[in-house]
Amino acid sequence: MSTATNTPARNTKVMNRFDLTSRLIAKLKNEEAVVGGIGNTNFDLWAAGHRPQNFYMLGSMGLAFPIALGVALAQPKRRVFALEGDGSLLMQMGCLSTIAALKPQNLTMIVMDNGVYQITGAQPTPAASVSDLVAIAIGCGLANSAWAADEEDFERLVDQSMSASAPTLIGVRIDDKPGVGTTRRDPVQIRERFMVGLGARQAL
Repeated sequence: MSTATNTPARNTKVMNRFDLTSRLIAKLKNEEAVVGGIGNTNFDLWAAGHRPQNFYMLGSMGLAFPIALGVALAQPKRRVFALEGDGSLLMQMGCLSTIAALKPQNLTMIVMDNGVYQITGAQPTPAASVSDLVAIAIGCGLANSAWAADEEDFERLVDQSMSASAPTLIGVRIDDKPGVGTTRRDPVQIRERFMVGLGARQAL
């Protein structure tokens, strides 16, 4: 993924979170892990294709990338995807430098950027005006980072990430449509299903 051809966020197509999440899930054939950030990000993940390898964040803003990092390091042969919103990433931006330093080549991060804190009232985030999250990721050392220009480009970047030799970050501009469906809010059940799905625990 060449940073020289990255498309600035303001010039990318505004896409739909559920559509992009569905396109990602359709590509997963090898029990890849997917960590969905809080709110609409995991609502759409749940609706796009409920799988035991999905982990749904509840109430812990900004921790999708750190949790996915832990999974990627613990299971280096498994491809791990993390889905996060722009507001959540801004709260936990230091994780980008940590991920760049640890270099898990099996980790793909997808930033769903709609420029607002959607769940709490659509207040604008700094990403809406002054902060380019892909540029920040590159500055943190994640050279394999790019904005997806449109849906076809998103799929290309996802495919490319599956054989990458370094962690990948894909930025996507999305609309402000609410999430599809609602995650079943049972933290223990979510954790146990995910651990069984990753083979870290036997089903009871």
